[in-house]
Amino acid sequence: MATFQKTHPWITFNINLDRLDYEIWIKTGQVRAICEYVSGIPLHPDVQAHLHSVYLAKGVHATTAIEGNTLSEAQVQDRINGKLKLPASQEYLGIEVDNVLLGCNKIKQAVVNGETWRLSFDEILQYNRIVLTNLPMEDGSPGEIRKHSVGVGRYLGAPPEDCEYLLREMCEWLNRDAFLSQKQLIVFGLIRAVLAHIYIAWVHPFADGNGRTARLVEFNIMLVHGLPSSTAHLLSNHYNKTRSEYYRQLDYASKSGGDVVPFIRYAVDGLVDGLKEQVAVIQGEQIRITWRNFIYDHFKDKAGVVSERKRKLILDISHNPEQAIAFKEIRHISPRIAEMYAGKTDIAIRRDLKTLMQMNLLKWEKGKYTANWHNMRFS
Repeated sequence: MATFQKTHPWITFNINLDRLDYEIWIKTGQVRAICEYVSGIPLHPDVQAHLHSVYLAKGVHATTAIEGNTLSEAQVQDRINGKLKLPASQEYLGIEVDNVLLGCNKIKQAVVNGETWRLSFDEILQYNRIVLTNLPMEDGSPGEIRKHSVGVGRYLGAPPEDCEYLLREMCEWLNRDAFLSQKQLIVFGLIRAVLAHIYIAWVHPFADGNGRTARLVEFNIMLVHGLPSSTAHLLSNHYNKTRSEYYRQLDYASKSGGDVVPFIRYAVDGLVDGLKEQVAVIQGEQIRITWRNFIYDHFKDKAGVVSERKRKLILDISHNPEQAIAFKEIRHISPRIAEMYAGKTDIAIRRDLKTLMQMNLLKWEKGKYTANWHNMRFS
């Protein structure tokens, strides 16, 4: 009997998919539907680039923050954009971000290049090597299976002499046809990704960086199974936002003797919530673009300085579609509006606002003005 079978009997490389209740299957179906919807949404390239940058920063921030990195999401975004200057004593925080960013980019490029779907032992070693590059280590080396015992809190990783076997066995297990279904790629890919995460956490095969490595493996599997990269970052973000529950679920999964169903449910629930939030953000961007075009369409046959002024006024009021603006704030909503109405009376402003309401572009409620973009919603 191998040592791990005595110390970690819950590591069995076995899951009965019939144990996943109907709610989990419904939620994984939601994930599939939303991901297919998101991947098919037409967006301006600039908007696409912005959203990818935002969700990349969220994923990288979450992956490092959950391990104790104290940089904020805004700082991580600045680091990604090459704008964050850190003092020497904090540079290691930036390096941790750089490494995870590099890992995410390498994974995405490999998927774009159509590289194999099969999870490999060497690939996992490479991910650990990446996340630990140029960082100090007390024991061991980046990308090498540990030769000593390690633990997180009260949890002790698998015996070091069994780690290579267990990691190879995990790859063999997750490469079976049951997880590589061609009919429900996203559904089974999500389960496969979460299981890889759990098993790497259980085995803890490296001296350091196990959590970051697990989340890179999870990210990789999600991408190869068809989740758009912006959505594949959401799971790490969920783990970070619910950090105490994340560790509680991992703890339960081992103490229960290997019951992974609650962790899968926790992960899928969080991903669905994250996807719904992401869809709302994307739809907001679509509304802004469509609304802007709608305004230009309204004014295309209206020439002259006055019409130009009204067009700019409604565009700037619409900068935040949800914002309600009091009359006294109108002059100050943007520098160009302040310039356009400099020297003009309040009567001139009210006249322009009245025209925009008559054009059904603006509405007045509770003493404030808001863009009337709701009339564009399909219902």
